[in-house]
Order: sequence, then structure tokens, then C-alpha cells
Amino acid sequence: MKKKVILIIALVFSILFTACSKSESKDNKEVAEAEKAGKTTVTFWHSMGGVNGKALDELVKRYNESQDKYFVKAEFQGEYDDALTKLRASSAGDEVGADMVQVFELGARFMIDSGLIVPVQEYIDKDNFDVSKIEPNLAAYYTIDGKLNSMPFNSSTPLLYYNKDVFEKAGIKEAPKSLEEMLDISDDLKTKGEVEMPISMSIYGWWVDQLMTKQELPMFNNENGREKNPTKVVCDENGGMENILTMWKKLADEGVAPNVGKQGGIPEFVSGTSAMTFASTASLKEILNEVGDSFEVGTAYFPGVNKTDKGMVSIGGASIYMIDTGDDKRKDASWDFIKFLVSPESQAFWNAETGYFPINVDAHEEDVFKENIKKFPQFQTAIDQLHDSSPESQGGLATVYQETRQIEEKYVEEVLNDNKTPKEATEAIAKEVNSALDNYNAAN
Repeated sequence: MKKKVILIIALVFSILFTACSKSESKDNKEVAEAEKAGKTTVTFWHSMGGVNGKALDELVKRYNESQDKYFVKAEFQGEYDDALTKLRASSAGDEVGADMVQVFELGARFMIDSGLIVPVQEYIDKDNFDVSKIEPNLAAYYTIDGKLNSMPFNSSTPLLYYNKDVFEKAGIKEAPKSLEEMLDISDDLKTKGEVEMPISMSIYGWWVDQLMTKQELPMFNNENGREKNPTKVVCDENGGMENILTMWKKLADEGVAPNVGKQGGIPEFVSGTSAMTFASTASLKEILNEVGDSFEVGTAYFPGVNKTDKGMVSIGGASIYMIDTGDDKRKDASWDFIKFLVSPESQAFWNAETGYFPINVDAHEEDVFKENIKKFPQFQTAIDQLHDSSPESQGGLATVYQETRQIEEKYVEEVLNDNKTPKEATEAIAKEVNSALDNYNAAN
């Protein structure tokens, strides 16, 4: 039996190694042919796997076939965290190894301060590129000191997803606009709507940050990290974090939002166990496919904490940075590819295949986009929410935002498990994030 298991494992590794070797061989052959043809070759590091990866590969293929001057080699670098970690490690050497990198929004402050990039604003100015075609609230996140540092590419916002059938059965006509309102409708959802839990909220730092934005309160000092890298958090001083943790705990204690951990949320919703959940706009197709004909899925704006909250949402997802390689031809090639990626045609295709926002406003006029929005009308909520937000709604920036999210999640869990009070957890979050900021700022 043991020998059989070993043989199976060996066979699997052999297949994987052969597949990888064939893929690398094909890539190397294509690069060699491109260079032989006199094309400038550039490398694009990205974090798109699965369906999204296939869509991106198709765009790269279309670009390479659309012209004969440049060739783009796309290389998958793992999840966002893995990719940024690799970039940080490689940046310590003489060369990064890539001409363009896709980095999630949490890495924005690091990229801006790293000295590794050429702000895309330089090429926007040089090429007279019409930046008004880029969704202003997406561009706003990556614009610091009047410069667009990277090009938004796969952008998303969070939505409230709800079970329309349960709401109708419970006699509730509108989705709640705040966590506080969820308390008001919870009894009807459970008794009349006959649902086990009103909402399944995963423990996710993105929700925490969005709830700060909905309160119109900054997470960090230095203009929420947009003036320069922050030196401390202010979410403890302005009361925002304690408000969030207090309300979240109340929802859990009253059975409105039981603790479903980090992996919960969507599974309970699509199974009909919960009436609502939070998820990214990019999860829309996944949720609709899993729900099927079980019930009608509704979408609504991401809620605030209290009924009085007037803020909107900040974006998630990632953007594309140009690396300063010192080679003008390669930088020109990178910019040409970026322009192709954000063209109306490319963005309409990207939106239809992945569910991410079309970042070019003219993509809305493409037939592909029109057909997709007709098929998935729930996505209109995402478009409306983005347009109702303002550049001032965009969240904070910090070089230690990766660690901040992890710290937030740890203490949300501590509160839900009765290990800390909201006040104690807020103090602990502030202490740990401030320590991470001190360490980074001292070393840089």
C-alpha cells in the first residue's frame, strides 16, 4: 500500500514537472522568436490564477498578435501577498526581473516609496493620454501628489448580497443600509423569512477598513497615509474601530451575524442558511452560478455601521506598476501594453470574463459590456456605488497595510470569542500596527 502511494505521488510530480517544463519551453521559444524578429520583450508579473488567469492570458495573446514591435511575457507569481513578498525580496538585488508588476491596493504605499517605479503619470503626460477615460474614483486611489502612480486594472468594491425570496417572505422591501438596521430586521428574517442567520459575515480586514470609510473616519495619520507613510493609527483616537467592533459583537451575540470565521460568509449565503453576506463585486458570477435557481440574488450598497453614517466605499483589487528598468525601449513597450489593457475593448472583455470593473468609461459602449450587464443586472449596483462614491472616499495607504489587515482580523476574532472587549481589542490593534509602522519607518 505504501509503495502504491509513493508511486502515485511520484507520478503526480512527474506530470506536474513535465507540464511546467513544456510551458517554460514554449515561453522560452516564443521569447526567442520575438527577439529574433527584432521585437522588444518585456516581462509582466501578475497574480491572476484560474478563470481570471485565462482571461489575462487571452489579453496578452491578443496584444502580442496585434502588433509586431513588442512582445509581452506574462508570468504568474502566486497570490497577491506572495507576489509582493517576491518583489520586495528581488528589489534588494540589482534587478527586479520584471518590467511591469500587478500589485494589490495594500501595496500601493510601499510601491510609491520604494524607488522601483516609473509613475505612469510620466507616460500619460508624454503621450497626451486621455486620463479622463479612466474611472475617476479608481484613479483617485492610486493618485498621490497629483500623480497617477500606477494604472488601475482589476478593481472591485464590496457589496451586500441578499436573498430576495427571503426578504419578500419576511415583508422587507429594502436591503439594510447599516449594521444597525440589520438588527431591526433580523427577527422578521428569522421568523417570517425562516432563515437560520440574517447575515454571514466572514472575518476579513477589508470589511473593517470599509466600515471605517463608511464612517468617514481615517485609519492612519498623515491624511490617512496619503500625504506620506503614516507614523501611527488614529482609528483608536477617533472611535471608529471601537464602533465597528462593538456593533459586530452585538450582531454576533444576538444571533444576527454568528461567527463564521475567515472562510465563511459566501458558503452560508449560497446554501440559503443566511439571508445576506458581504462579498466583492468580482464574486458576483461565482455567487450567481452557485445559487442557480434556488433563489433570486439581490445586490445593494455596502452598509455603514450606524444609520447616521454617510460615507461610501474604497476600492480593492490591483493595479499595474511600471518598473524603472533604465531601458527606454522596454519602458515604452510596457506603456504600450498598459494602454492596450485599459482600452475599451480589452476592459469590456475583462469585465465580462472576470466581474472586475471596466476601468475605461468607454467600455460601457461596447456590445460585450452591454450584453454582460443585461445578463447580470446585479452588477449595475456596483457601477452605481462606484459612481456615488467620491475621490475623498478612497481609503488609507500604509507600507504595513498587509500586516494591519492581519492584525484587524486577529482581534475581531478575539472579540467574537469573548477574549477581549471592543475597547481592549482597539487598543491592541493600535499598539501592534504602531509597532509595525515604527519598525518599518526606522529601517527606511
